[in-house]
Amino acid sequence: MYQLYGHKNSGAAAIEAALELCQIAYRFIDTEASAEAAEALGKLNPLKQIPTLQLPDGSALTESAAIMIHLGLTFPKSGLLPAKAPDRDQAIRGLAYIVSNCYAAIGIIDYPERWLMAADESARQNLIAGTRQRLHFSWEVFADQFSGELYLDDETPGALDVLAAVVSRWAGSREHLRQTRPGFYAWLQRIDRHPVLAPVFERHWPSQG
Repeated sequence: MYQLYGHKNSGAAAIEAALELCQIAYRFIDTEASAEAAEALGKLNPLKQIPTLQLPDGSALTESAAIMIHLGLTFPKSGLLPAKAPDRDQAIRGLAYIVSNCYAAIGIIDYPERWLMAADESARQNLIAGTRQRLHFSWEVFADQFSGELYLDDETPGALDVLAAVVSRWAGSREHLRQTRPGFYAWLQRIDRHPVLAPVFERHWPSQG
């Protein structure tokens, strides 16, 4: 059985949603629930980052894009990755874009002291503000470049849809997109409402639906 290490309001929601789309059994391990869970995560992933996915053979996968690609290739009927090579290439490109430009920025906003030699409050706030501005610009570029890759109502959401719907929830990105890219914002809302994904998102963000 797959074992997913994460906690609420985290990137683990994307992998949990992907596992649901694959229709396979898995266990969600909340790393904030006990010291034992946190210790188990550290043994699998020395950085103690989530999501971390333990495969049925006991090996571990880290990095959201790598996990999504693994699931898409292992369970092709899930539709996580497109069947046609050119479309699949663009989906993988989009996954890499999100983790390198958007997800990485969230780490700086949440933990600015990790990136500063002298973490005084002025430097922290300056770094946070600059990173948030860059993050919002990166989402604008994503919306312009990848909107054509996102699913429509009669299709199954893919890995790119799921990761975009999760990572865009942080640091004011949704509100920024609502104002600057309303069409893309509407696409994200459509993904949120998908009957397989909505229950997962509700567990992680009950106040947002």
